[in-house]
Amino acid sequence: MSIHPTAIIEQGAQLDEDVSIGAYAYIGAEVKLGAGTVVQHHATVEGRTEMGRENEIFPYAYIGAKTHDLKFQGGNPGLKIGDRNVFREYTNVHLATNDAEDTILGSDNVILAYSHIAHDCIIGDRLVMSSHSALGGHVVVGDQVVVGWGVGVHQFCRIGSHVMVGACSKLVQDVPPFMIADGNPAEVRTVNKVGLERRGFTAEDIELVRAIYRTLYRDGLNRSQALEKLKAHPKVDSPHVQAVLSFAASSERGFAS
Repeated sequence: MSIHPTAIIEQGAQLDEDVSIGAYAYIGAEVKLGAGTVVQHHATVEGRTEMGRENEIFPYAYIGAKTHDLKFQGGNPGLKIGDRNVFREYTNVHLATNDAEDTILGSDNVILAYSHIAHDCIIGDRLVMSSHSALGGHVVVGDQVVVGWGVGVHQFCRIGSHVMVGACSKLVQDVPPFMIADGNPAEVRTVNKVGLERRGFTAEDIELVRAIYRTLYRDGLNRSQALEKLKAHPKVDSPHVQAVLSFAASSERGFAS
Protein backbone atom coordinates (compact mmCIF):
# COMPACT_ATOMS: atom_id res chain seq x y z
CA MET A 1 0.00 0.00 0.00
CA SER A 2 1.28 3.45 -0.96
CA ILE A 3 -0.29 6.52 0.64
CA HIS A 4 1.22 9.97 0.09
CA PRO A 5 1.73 11.85 3.37
CA THR A 6 -0.46 14.75 2.16
CA ALA A 7 -3.44 12.51 1.34
CA ILE A 8 -6.42 12.61 3.70
CA ILE A 9 -7.89 9.23 4.62
CA GLU A 10 -10.85 9.63 6.96
CA GLN A 11 -11.18 7.21 9.86
CA GLY A 12 -13.44 4.33 8.86
CA ALA A 13 -12.34 4.11 5.21
CA GLN A 14 -11.49 0.53 4.17
CA LEU A 15 -8.51 0.13 1.85
CA ASP A 16 -7.57 -3.30 0.52
CA GLU A 17 -4.02 -4.42 -0.31
CA ASP A 18 -1.84 -2.63 -2.88
CA VAL A 19 -4.03 0.50 -2.97
CA SER A 20 -2.18 3.66 -4.03
CA ILE A 21 -3.32 7.11 -2.88
CA GLY A 22 -1.63 10.17 -4.39
CA ALA A 23 -0.79 13.61 -3.06
CA TYR A 24 -3.69 15.70 -1.71
CA ALA A 25 -6.24 13.01 -2.54
CA TYR A 26 -9.27 12.68 -0.25
CA ILE A 27 -10.90 9.39 0.81
CA GLY A 28 -14.11 9.63 2.85
CA ALA A 29 -14.99 7.65 5.94
CA GLU A 30 -17.49 5.28 4.27
CA VAL A 31 -15.38 4.44 1.22
CA LYS A 32 -14.25 0.90 0.40
CA LEU A 33 -11.45 0.50 -2.15
CA GLY A 34 -10.59 -2.89 -3.65
CA ALA A 35 -7.10 -4.29 -4.14
CA GLY A 36 -4.86 -2.57 -6.65
CA THR A 37 -6.99 0.57 -6.94
CA VAL A 38 -5.12 3.80 -7.71
CA VAL A 39 -6.41 7.21 -6.62
CA GLN A 40 -4.15 9.81 -8.19
CA HIS A 41 -3.24 13.21 -6.75
CA HIS A 42 -6.06 15.68 -5.98
CA ALA A 43 -8.81 13.11 -6.68
CA THR A 44 -11.77 12.62 -4.33
CA VAL A 45 -13.69 9.49 -3.38
CA GLU A 46 -16.34 9.94 -0.72
CA GLY A 47 -19.87 9.00 0.35
CA ARG A 48 -20.96 5.40 0.75
CA THR A 49 -18.86 4.34 -2.23
CA GLU A 50 -17.69 0.78 -2.76
CA MET A 51 -15.15 0.08 -5.51
CA GLY A 52 -13.82 -3.28 -6.66
CA ARG A 53 -10.31 -4.17 -7.80
CA GLU A 54 -7.81 -2.24 -9.93
CA ASN A 55 -9.85 0.88 -10.58
CA GLU A 56 -7.96 4.05 -11.49
CA ILE A 57 -9.10 7.57 -10.62
CA PHE A 58 -7.24 10.40 -12.29
CA PRO A 59 -6.51 13.87 -10.86
CA TYR A 60 -9.48 16.07 -9.95
CA ALA A 61 -12.06 13.35 -10.53
CA TYR A 62 -14.90 13.33 -7.96
CA ILE A 63 -16.37 9.90 -7.27
CA GLY A 64 -19.25 9.61 -4.80
CA ALA A 65 -20.56 13.16 -5.04
CA LYS A 66 -23.93 14.01 -3.52
CA THR A 67 -26.86 13.74 -5.93
CA HIS A 68 -28.00 16.83 -7.86
CA ASP A 69 -31.60 15.67 -7.48
CA LEU A 70 -33.60 18.28 -5.59
CA LYS A 71 -35.84 15.50 -4.27
CA PHE A 72 -33.02 14.32 -2.00
CA GLN A 73 -34.42 13.89 1.51
CA GLY A 74 -31.29 12.81 3.37
CA GLY A 75 -30.31 9.33 4.42
CA ASN A 76 -27.35 7.37 3.13
CA PRO A 77 -27.54 6.59 -0.59
CA GLY A 78 -24.56 4.89 -2.20
CA LEU A 79 -22.45 4.11 -5.24
CA LYS A 80 -21.24 0.64 -6.24
CA ILE A 81 -18.46 0.22 -8.81
CA GLY A 82 -16.97 -2.99 -10.19
CA ASP A 83 -13.41 -3.75 -11.30
CA ARG A 84 -10.85 -2.17 -13.64
CA ASN A 85 -12.75 1.03 -14.36
CA VAL A 86 -10.92 4.19 -15.43
CA PHE A 87 -12.17 7.65 -14.42
CA ARG A 88 -10.18 10.31 -16.22
CA GLU A 89 -9.53 13.85 -14.99
CA TYR A 90 -12.50 15.98 -13.85
CA THR A 91 -15.04 13.19 -14.25
CA ASN A 92 -17.73 12.86 -11.61
CA VAL A 93 -20.08 10.06 -10.58
CA HIS A 94 -22.92 10.76 -8.16
CA LEU A 95 -24.46 8.79 -5.35
CA ALA A 96 -28.09 7.66 -5.63
CA THR A 97 -30.87 9.90 -4.33
CA ASN A 98 -32.85 7.74 -1.91
CA ASP A 99 -31.63 6.24 1.33
CA ALA A 100 -30.07 2.77 0.93
CA GLU A 101 -30.26 2.87 -2.88
CA ASP A 102 -27.21 2.87 -5.18
CA THR A 103 -25.87 4.23 -8.43
CA ILE A 104 -24.25 1.21 -10.09
CA LEU A 105 -21.34 0.81 -12.52
CA GLY A 106 -20.06 -2.55 -13.73
CA SER A 107 -16.50 -3.36 -14.79
CA ASP A 108 -13.99 -2.34 -17.47
CA ASN A 109 -15.66 1.01 -18.17
CA VAL A 110 -13.63 4.00 -19.39
CA ILE A 111 -15.05 7.42 -18.51
CA LEU A 112 -13.09 10.17 -20.25
CA ALA A 113 -12.36 13.71 -19.09
CA TYR A 114 -15.09 16.08 -17.88
CA SER A 115 -17.85 13.48 -18.20
CA HIS A 116 -20.73 13.15 -15.75
CA ILE A 117 -22.71 10.13 -14.54
CA ALA A 118 -25.69 11.28 -12.50
CA HIS A 119 -27.59 9.80 -9.58
CA ASP A 120 -29.27 6.39 -9.85
CA CYS A 121 -27.71 5.43 -13.18
CA ILE A 122 -27.15 1.74 -13.85
CA ILE A 123 -24.17 1.10 -16.14
CA GLY A 124 -23.11 -2.30 -17.47
CA ASP A 125 -19.63 -3.37 -18.54
CA ARG A 126 -17.16 -1.95 -21.08
CA LEU A 127 -18.77 1.43 -21.64
CA VAL A 128 -16.50 3.91 -23.42
CA MET A 129 -17.81 7.38 -22.58
CA SER A 130 -16.03 10.15 -24.44
CA SER A 131 -15.10 13.54 -23.00
CA HIS A 132 -17.70 16.16 -22.02
CA SER A 133 -20.61 13.71 -22.11
CA ALA A 134 -23.37 13.42 -19.52
CA LEU A 135 -25.86 10.79 -18.43
CA GLY A 136 -28.87 12.24 -16.63
CA GLY A 137 -30.39 10.64 -13.57
CA HIS A 138 -31.74 7.08 -13.76
CA VAL A 139 -30.19 6.37 -17.17
CA VAL A 140 -29.62 2.66 -17.85
CA VAL A 141 -26.76 1.59 -20.14
CA GLY A 142 -26.11 -1.96 -21.36
CA ASP A 143 -22.79 -3.64 -22.12
CA GLN A 144 -20.25 -2.71 -24.80
CA VAL A 145 -21.69 0.77 -25.44
CA VAL A 146 -19.79 3.70 -26.98
CA VAL A 147 -20.92 7.26 -26.17
CA GLY A 148 -19.30 9.91 -28.36
CA TRP A 149 -17.90 13.31 -27.44
CA GLY A 150 -20.33 15.85 -26.00
CA VAL A 151 -23.39 13.58 -25.84
CA GLY A 152 -26.28 14.46 -23.54
CA VAL A 153 -28.62 11.67 -22.42
CA HIS A 154 -31.96 12.68 -20.89
CA GLN A 155 -33.05 11.33 -17.53
CA PHE A 156 -34.62 7.85 -17.51
CA CYS A 157 -33.42 6.98 -21.02
CA ARG A 158 -32.08 3.51 -21.74
CA ILE A 159 -29.26 2.55 -24.09
CA GLY A 160 -29.14 -1.08 -25.19
CA SER A 161 -26.02 -3.23 -25.39
CA HIS A 162 -23.65 -2.77 -28.35
CA VAL A 163 -25.04 0.69 -29.16
CA MET A 164 -23.00 3.64 -30.39
CA VAL A 165 -24.24 7.20 -29.81
CA GLY A 166 -22.59 9.71 -32.15
CA ALA A 167 -20.73 12.79 -30.96
CA CYS A 168 -22.76 15.86 -29.93
CA SER A 169 -26.03 13.92 -29.94
CA LYS A 170 -28.99 14.76 -27.72
CA LEU A 171 -30.69 11.52 -26.70
CA VAL A 172 -34.25 11.85 -25.38
CA GLN A 173 -35.61 8.33 -26.03
CA ASP A 174 -34.38 4.76 -25.74
CA VAL A 175 -31.98 3.19 -28.26
CA PRO A 176 -32.48 -0.56 -28.76
CA PRO A 177 -29.49 -2.92 -28.78
CA PHE A 178 -27.06 -3.12 -31.71
CA MET A 179 -27.88 0.29 -33.25
CA ILE A 180 -26.15 3.58 -34.01
CA ALA A 181 -27.96 6.75 -32.90
CA ASP A 182 -26.93 10.23 -33.93
CA GLY A 183 -28.30 13.76 -34.13
CA ASN A 184 -30.15 16.40 -32.13
CA PRO A 185 -32.51 14.93 -31.17
CA ALA A 186 -30.81 11.60 -31.84
CA GLU A 187 -32.33 9.18 -34.36
CA VAL A 188 -31.39 5.57 -35.04
CA ARG A 189 -29.41 5.64 -38.29
CA THR A 190 -28.27 2.06 -38.90
CA VAL A 191 -26.83 -1.01 -37.19
CA ASN A 192 -23.50 -0.81 -35.36
CA LYS A 193 -21.82 -3.14 -37.88
CA VAL A 194 -18.19 -2.26 -37.11
CA GLY A 195 -18.75 -2.51 -33.35
CA LEU A 196 -20.46 -5.88 -33.73
CA GLU A 197 -17.67 -7.22 -35.92
CA ARG A 198 -15.09 -6.14 -33.36
CA ARG A 199 -16.98 -8.05 -30.68
CA GLY A 200 -17.09 -11.31 -32.60
CA PHE A 201 -20.53 -11.21 -34.19
CA THR A 202 -20.67 -13.43 -37.27
CA ALA A 203 -21.90 -12.32 -40.70
CA GLU A 204 -25.08 -14.29 -40.01
CA ASP A 205 -25.55 -12.52 -36.67
CA ILE A 206 -25.16 -9.12 -38.31
CA GLU A 207 -27.60 -9.98 -41.08
CA LEU A 208 -30.17 -10.89 -38.43
CA VAL A 209 -29.53 -7.57 -36.68
CA ARG A 210 -30.06 -5.82 -40.04
CA ALA A 211 -33.41 -7.60 -40.36
CA ILE A 212 -34.37 -6.36 -36.87
CA TYR A 213 -33.39 -2.82 -37.89
CA ARG A 214 -35.45 -2.98 -41.10
CA THR A 215 -38.48 -4.24 -39.18
CA LEU A 216 -38.24 -1.48 -36.57
CA TYR A 217 -37.25 1.42 -38.80
CA ARG A 218 -37.71 0.76 -42.52
CA ASP A 219 -40.85 -1.33 -43.10
CA GLY A 220 -43.33 1.49 -42.45
CA LEU A 221 -44.76 -0.17 -39.35
CA ASN A 222 -45.68 1.51 -36.11
CA ARG A 223 -43.82 0.29 -33.05
CA SER A 224 -46.47 -2.21 -31.94
CA GLN A 225 -46.74 -3.69 -35.44
CA ALA A 226 -42.96 -3.96 -35.73
CA LEU A 227 -42.65 -5.78 -32.42
CA GLU A 228 -45.43 -8.20 -33.38
CA LYS A 229 -43.60 -8.91 -36.63
CA LEU A 230 -40.39 -9.61 -34.67
CA LYS A 231 -42.29 -12.01 -32.41
CA ALA A 232 -43.29 -13.94 -35.56
CA HIS A 233 -39.76 -13.98 -36.99
CA PRO A 234 -38.44 -17.47 -37.82
CA LYS A 235 -35.45 -16.78 -35.57
CA VAL A 236 -37.45 -15.30 -32.70
CA ASP A 237 -35.59 -17.55 -30.25
CA SER A 238 -32.24 -16.03 -31.26
CA PRO A 239 -30.58 -14.15 -28.37
CA HIS A 240 -30.39 -11.08 -30.62
CA VAL A 241 -34.12 -10.95 -31.34
CA GLN A 242 -34.88 -11.74 -27.71
CA ALA A 243 -32.57 -8.93 -26.58
CA VAL A 244 -34.56 -6.39 -28.59
CA LEU A 245 -37.95 -7.77 -27.50
CA SER A 246 -36.90 -7.76 -23.86
CA PHE A 247 -35.57 -4.21 -24.19
CA ALA A 248 -38.82 -3.06 -25.78
CA ALA A 249 -40.92 -4.65 -23.05
CA SER A 250 -39.29 -2.46 -20.41
CA SER A 251 -39.10 0.75 -22.45
CA GLU A 252 -41.03 3.64 -20.92
CA ARG A 253 -39.81 6.58 -23.01
CA GLY A 254 -40.27 4.83 -26.36
CA PHE A 255 -37.65 4.19 -29.03
CA ALA A 256 -35.67 6.92 -30.73
CA SER A 257 -37.06 7.47 -34.23
